[in-house]
Amino acid sequence: MKRIHLFEFEDFPWFPNWLRINLTRLMVVMHNLLGTTKELANLLNKAIRYSPRPAIIDLCSGSGGAMLAVAETLKGEYHIEDLTLTLTDLYPNKDLATRINRKENSGISYATDSIDAAKVPSDLLGVRTMVCSFHHMKPNTARKILVDAKNRKQPICIYEISDNSLPTLLWWVALPLNFIMTFFITPFVRPLTWKQILFTYLVPIIPVIFAWDGAVSNVRTYTLDDLDVLLEGLTSDDYRWDKGIITGKAKKIYLLGYPIVNQ
Repeated sequence: MKRIHLFEFEDFPWFPNWLRINLTRLMVVMHNLLGTTKELANLLNKAIRYSPRPAIIDLCSGSGGAMLAVAETLKGEYHIEDLTLTLTDLYPNKDLATRINRKENSGISYATDSIDAAKVPSDLLGVRTMVCSFHHMKPNTARKILVDAKNRKQPICIYEISDNSLPTLLWWVALPLNFIMTFFITPFVRPLTWKQILFTYLVPIIPVIFAWDGAVSNVRTYTLDDLDVLLEGLTSDDYRWDKGIITGKAKKIYLLGYPIVNQ
């Protein structure tokens, strides 16, 4: 495989949750800037047709990422009015979960229990989504995620905002660029807290970690050829896999898996 599994700070269990939340809020801004909402909505509109019900089970949700906006787009522009979205994470954002779960009849909820993407509870049925999170998984875990979706006959949509097509050494140019960019995109973070401001502009812990994790995410992203390795032996008559590159403000990679029996 081309991908290299270096460490990201956010993966460590000891990593402070408040800092993880501040970093994932920056990712929400990045999704907005790169226009991922429409692209994801297009992919999920296709995947939902193969789901037993119009439901999305978002894995590794963090601070919600692009999925909250995607759900609204699917309801409004694609007229999937009875859509439900369940956010999950190994380290749930408890503050966001409280705010989301207070809203009645929204169709959106956040599971407060820790959910392992490789061991999704059997009662969570619907299209599984992993938005900019699949690269966090080592090959063995990544394959287990794909196998579980196939065996449970649940659609899955994996989406990354990098396609890892550049030579590996060039990705390290992203380190200073990511560091500097943090200062410009932070004002767009919502909610913008005093911690986000303090540890960005006065004590720049957030820019350092955002720069490192961002550069490492690029070299950890599975290429299309890497996905072929993960999918070896998973092709069958009752489950189909589609993968490709989306071009736009940035090149993104996606993988769709869906059961043919529900067609």
